[in-house]
Amino acid sequence: MKTKKRKRGLSFLLAVLVTAACLLTGCGTQKSEAQEDAETIQVYLWNTTLYEKYAPYIQSQLPDVNIEFIVGNNDLDFYKFLNENGGLPDIITCCRFSLHDAAPLKDSLMNLATTNEAGAVYNTYLNSFKNEDGSVNWLPVCADAHGFVVNRSLFEKYGIPLPTDYDSFVSACQAFEKRGIRGFDADYFYDYTCMETLQGLSVSELSSAEGRKWRTAYSDPASTEKVGLDDTVWPTAFKNLEQFIHDTGLNAADLTLIYEDIMDRMRSGELAMFFGSSANVKILQDEGIDTTFLPFFGQDGQQWLMTTPYFQVALSRNLEQDSNRRDKAMQVLRVMLSEDAQNRIVYDGQDILSYSQNVSLRLTDYLEDVRPVVEQNHMYIRIASNDFFSVSKDVVSRMIAGEYTAEQAYQAFNAQLLADEPAADTAVLTLDKGYSNVFHADSGNASFSVMANTLRGVYDTDVLIAAANSFTGSVLAADYTENMAASMIMPNDLRAYQRTMNGAELTETVRAFVEGCEGGFTPFNRGSLPVVSGIAIEVKEENGGFTLTGITRDGKPLREDETVTVTCLATVGSMAPLFADESRAFEGGDTRVRDTWSAYVSEGNAVLAEPENYITLR
Repeated sequence: MKTKKRKRGLSFLLAVLVTAACLLTGCGTQKSEAQEDAETIQVYLWNTTLYEKYAPYIQSQLPDVNIEFIVGNNDLDFYKFLNENGGLPDIITCCRFSLHDAAPLKDSLMNLATTNEAGAVYNTYLNSFKNEDGSVNWLPVCADAHGFVVNRSLFEKYGIPLPTDYDSFVSACQAFEKRGIRGFDADYFYDYTCMETLQGLSVSELSSAEGRKWRTAYSDPASTEKVGLDDTVWPTAFKNLEQFIHDTGLNAADLTLIYEDIMDRMRSGELAMFFGSSANVKILQDEGIDTTFLPFFGQDGQQWLMTTPYFQVALSRNLEQDSNRRDKAMQVLRVMLSEDAQNRIVYDGQDILSYSQNVSLRLTDYLEDVRPVVEQNHMYIRIASNDFFSVSKDVVSRMIAGEYTAEQAYQAFNAQLLADEPAADTAVLTLDKGYSNVFHADSGNASFSVMANTLRGVYDTDVLIAAANSFTGSVLAADYTENMAASMIMPNDLRAYQRTMNGAELTETVRAFVEGCEGGFTPFNRGSLPVVSGIAIEVKEENGGFTLTGITRDGKPLREDETVTVTCLATVGSMAPLFADESRAFEGGDTRVRDTWSAYVSEGNAVLAEPENYITLR
């Protein structure tokens, strides 16, 4: 008997200990917000296209890592702002990038120089990302190749040989001119076309020892002084551009041309060559136009491709404070840079040109004519600082218009690089309180809720439903300039659509956002679930999918017969399935949400709403 009592006593004690352990660790209950924060790796993507195919793939490869993808901004100033106000994410990406602009972030980012991921990047390209002390904070993913898109059928029609060097390129332009066809043109309305033409024509000089020396000095994060153009490499670059303008007949009228103008002229046979990417070759070939892709022909005889990494990626140094979180972030980085992931970055059928030795070279017919250039690693990574974008637009435009000689252009460019910084913009919004931008299972994302609740008032609607990629999560205790306030909304084509619904229709609309639907966006992890305001939702997570299990309004179950005004925030593509039912037509979509938000906060008296617990995830 004593033995049985002793056993029962031990069993009872064990049960008590197990129960206590469960209470302490959250066993059988929702995890605490602190636990969720610690287990979440946040990845900021520079545009929403990556959110649709790239992000779901990464999450699928790491099912045990809770990754929260947020569409941020293609702007290093945005990340500087987050960093200055304590909101730098774990992993950040940016397309418009230069070490020069990234310098203020250097001490807040991990040094990746000794990682396998950095070691896999060809030294030719890694050198463009090395700080003067040898550290590496940023790594490039695959390249978008820029060069000359050529209407090969026009060359064959008129018996004009395809260019193989600069002289034959000029000869082709002259031959087409005699036949009333423009040999070369481009969309010089855009800053990037001006900038890349200037650099692309002088890659040999910019890649020389003197060119690399200047670029290192210009990008040095330790430098406290402005660095202008050198007097060795850059005078030649402007002379090369001056010669190119003369040889191709570029003129002031070309400064008004946009992308659509150039593509229309290619389709009509009015234009033989333009400055573009391999994606343009595929577009035109799919339309039945025999097109090929050629490199920049240097006047020194060398051939180069101008390349733009689809984005650069960096990791926050804060990760080093927790080895477990650092290991998870490195797992995410490894998948982000993998060949399969990069396949989901490029457009369907487009070539992968990777800077990494771990990714095999895969060239379609579109780039077959430039294979030797790629195999020689003659892929130049552009200098893409904010200054270079804006100054190139101004100076190159003036050269094309005939207002500047090469010497005048060089002097003007240099003067603008060395000019004093403009006065800081004034704040249009001051927040005394910041909010978490991590998704929590028992409440949602607090900063997203602040934005949704505020916009519900702006749009004067009963209910607001927003796709998870609508907001950048930057609701911080900070002073916001007009530009930074606008950056609280994701940068791509987010629109607002309204209609009046009954409760049953609202349920089906919310279900489409939560569970996904054919032809639209399907949430792939908890962080990609929609944000709602004016209602609260219950969602069940099971086998990698989500099911809407309940909706309440004002604390009561939503009635099927009640009438509400509803505003949906989403891209046109995500809304497509809802547009399909013509009997329930949505209105609006004419104005970007970012523009509406900017107008609201720019008035100077904007008040942000408090967050609410808008979702319960089981």
